[in-house]
Amino acid sequence: MQHVLVVDDERDAAETMAMLIADAGFTVSTAGSLRDARRQMALRKPDLVLLDLHLPDGSGFALYDDEVMGENTEIVFVTGQGDLESSLKALRLGAVDYLLKPVAPEHLNRLLHRVSRSGVRLHGSHEASDAAAARTPMLLGCSPSMQRVQAQIDRVAPTGVTVLITGESGCGKELAAATLHDRSKRRDKPMLAVNCGAISPHLMESEIFGHEKGSFTGADNQHIGFFERTKGGTLFLDEITEMPLELQVKLLRVLETGTFMRVGSTQLQTTDVRLIAATNRDPMAAVRDGKLREDLLYRLNVFPINMPPLRERPEDVEVIAQHFLGAIARREGSAKRFSPQVLQAFADYVWPGNVRELRNVVERAYVMAAGSEITDACLPTQQRSSLPVDVLEPDTPILALCVGESWADIERQVVLATLDYYDGHQQRASHALGVSVKTLYNRLRDWSLLPQAAVARARSAMGSLRV
Repeated sequence: MQHVLVVDDERDAAETMAMLIADAGFTVSTAGSLRDARRQMALRKPDLVLLDLHLPDGSGFALYDDEVMGENTEIVFVTGQGDLESSLKALRLGAVDYLLKPVAPEHLNRLLHRVSRSGVRLHGSHEASDAAAARTPMLLGCSPSMQRVQAQIDRVAPTGVTVLITGESGCGKELAAATLHDRSKRRDKPMLAVNCGAISPHLMESEIFGHEKGSFTGADNQHIGFFERTKGGTLFLDEITEMPLELQVKLLRVLETGTFMRVGSTQLQTTDVRLIAATNRDPMAAVRDGKLREDLLYRLNVFPINMPPLRERPEDVEVIAQHFLGAIARREGSAKRFSPQVLQAFADYVWPGNVRELRNVVERAYVMAAGSEITDACLPTQQRSSLPVDVLEPDTPILALCVGESWADIERQVVLATLDYYDGHQQRASHALGVSVKTLYNRLRDWSLLPQAAVARARSAMGSLRV
């Protein structure tokens, strides 16, 4: 039986966590100081330590490299709501997770569930399509938008209702689906993730529903489809708008009746599958464009979850980057750290590719760093915080401004003119304006101008302003 040590000087908090841990099927002991913790670990090596950072006889960090700590012991730090810097330091040291005080029972239960299912090895691959990640998914982030997503997942996971996940590419829709499955009653059954855009439209029906031997040319054997292979589990259909409309009709029937037929068969098959769908399109726009049947949308959209893009939760960027860096370091056997300039560059960048782009940048930077510190020079050009800005040429456009014009109008004209001058390059335009890329992006968003639209608008509007 796995053993957990709770190190917290607040007796009531420690006893409450111990009670929840015991109810989850673990053995548990408590300690109120570093000295008590060392004594407890000498008596029995814990598999998991919940470690408070602020103890009467020192910081919880002092225990991290202690010789009494077992080699296979995993540490989860417990920190205050406003102590984000300590949480980041914990992740840099190699902590597998952190909990915010006061510890919510559902968050603790979620952590213990991952421990019991993963043999305490909480960290690992972050591809939700990977089998290990599907067993132990981790949605990182303490921003309000991610807390809202976590609360939605906690609410809907135990039920059997259909979920539609929306969001931009790379923002973690598949990971959210894996988390849903992991916290559901179907977690001991298989989960299958399918990208509808990666399957040929001619083969999609056969792949999803299966086919009988001889049902079409090349069907030399009976084929079991996704619905049968995930019986009792979860089927995740990503990019659902890429599914042919005629197949969407059959999918709707499965959702309504729980039955389907293999290609070339007349025998009804019954299925018990929890369906989760996802798309990076606006669902209603996809309906208007003829990419998604309206009746299927209503059947899928029983419980919608929207994954926020990374640029809308900048406070999560460093946490996620540190987590990726720690995972790479454990895999490669060599620890590295980000320089302050790199962390500032991460904060300034708007991450159009979202978490997927961040992970790729961290992996590349790790490889490029010759020593133990990842510097600005290790980043791709577009993520660097100090790009050179071209000196303005003599034919730089001049704005014709009117006396009495509002400051907001002047700001708008200057921003659009600068963006136009740099051919829509937001990084260079932001440096010329003396603001961060995030600030520039937020201005364009406030004006209801996407970056591409802003360039077009500037080019058409600036004709009369050049002299």
